[in-house]
Amino acid sequence: MLPTVAGIPMDIDDRILYFAGSPPIVADNCYVAPNATLVGDVTLCESSSIWFQSVLRADLNSIRVGPGSNVQDGAVVHVSDDHPTLVGARVTVGHSAVLHACTIGDEVLVGMNSVILDGAEIGNRSIIGANALVTAGTKVPPGSLFLGSPGRVIRTLSHDEQEGLATWAERYITLAKAYRSGKVQPYRPPGPQTPVL
Repeated sequence: MLPTVAGIPMDIDDRILYFAGSPPIVADNCYVAPNATLVGDVTLCESSSIWFQSVLRADLNSIRVGPGSNVQDGAVVHVSDDHPTLVGARVTVGHSAVLHACTIGDEVLVGMNSVILDGAEIGNRSIIGANALVTAGTKVPPGSLFLGSPGRVIRTLSHDEQEGLATWAERYITLAKAYRSGKVQPYRPPGPQTPVL
């Protein structure tokens, strides 16, 4: 919900100051890749991880990433005037996915290159397939397999399928610990060599 002054919603300049001026809040045991970008009113809960070249921009509303969740490489998370982006616990957001002003329940798998738009709500323990488009305002029931562009619910996931979804997040919790400890060293090519005269 937008902040108000004397019951009147803030104008865009005030919102930018309110949200973009807020420093991100990052729990101590999170992993944020060196070239990931966090802007404004972003909250990362414990054991969450944000991976290489991801952008979380909360300049007009808030972004919250729940405990044990991961936002993988190249993903974009943004907001709208009317909707924050809320990511539940033990969620996996695949590479290059776009979350825009939406709500993601707990233990959801968001597939690579999928797009979830304003006001959409994804129920707990669902799968949004790779390249799926969840149109604005769509409500995906808990335990759903959602595929296609534009997408639709294909079926209800089995109990075992739903139980297994947290495994993806748990793997990333372990991987993030390794990166935080320095056990994984990304390769960076050497700079240009000075010619010998």
